[in-house]
Amino acid sequence: MKKDTVVDSDSTTNTIKNTLKKYELINVLEHDFKVYQLSLNRPEVLNALNDELMRQLSEVTSLLQDNDARCLVLTGNKKAFAAGGDISEMSGKSYAQVFEEQYVTSIWSKLEQRSIPIVAAVNGLALGGGCELAMLCDIIVAGHGATFGLPEVGLGIIPGAGGTQRLIRAVGKAKAMDIILSGKTMTALEAERSGLVSRVVEDEKVVEEALYVACNIAKRSKPVINMAKRVVDYANETSLKNGMQYEQQNFYATFALEDQKEGMQAFLEKRRPNWQDK
Repeated sequence: MKKDTVVDSDSTTNTIKNTLKKYELINVLEHDFKVYQLSLNRPEVLNALNDELMRQLSEVTSLLQDNDARCLVLTGNKKAFAAGGDISEMSGKSYAQVFEEQYVTSIWSKLEQRSIPIVAAVNGLALGGGCELAMLCDIIVAGHGATFGLPEVGLGIIPGAGGTQRLIRAVGKAKAMDIILSGKTMTALEAERSGLVSRVVEDEKVVEEALYVACNIAKRSKPVINMAKRVVDYANETSLKNGMQYEQQNFYATFALEDQKEGMQAFLEKRRPNWQDK
């Protein structure tokens, strides 16, 4: 498979294509194996995340998931994946407003609940909300020039979209404390060594590599991929004992799938499996 293979979006129904056109802050491209590339589109503010952008991202993700997309690649541009939250939107809000609106949480939680895997392709700045958005994804592919950080304390706030919780699980308490309390940033290579980033490649190869990863995921059995993702996610939320029990239950459940029989038979016959997604 060529890493840079892109197919025409004719296979997407006209209804979906027409619906996607209304999302001006999210550019969508269809690739092989029902992989979709979503590009944040607020370049004039380095893709600062406001409510409208996040609402559109959540809706596009749900729309594609409901229409049989198999994996998503989320990216920004050469300068920034996303440079943070939109300060102009946040600055005038009061405690009563953010509490009543469940600011950030009400929109971001919908993205957290999706079952489809997302690969983040990160170039440039991934700071504050941008770093949190990358961490919300399942895999992070970063360019050598990428920068990660959570500088919110410098604005008189703390991370509010999962930063304090996800970062410590990825890099450990000591490094998470250093980054969050001091505003220290991480290079892509440091983020990879710390376990935050999966792969680091040349800046111009980031999207290509992320699409390669996504296509490899998309070629597998969809229910098995979704099950594996769910079990790994659960490991971050529970004890080892509970996680092992949950893994065992899901492992047993795979033996009820036609794809389990096909996958093992294909292995024995030394051929590629023909997944049925059931």
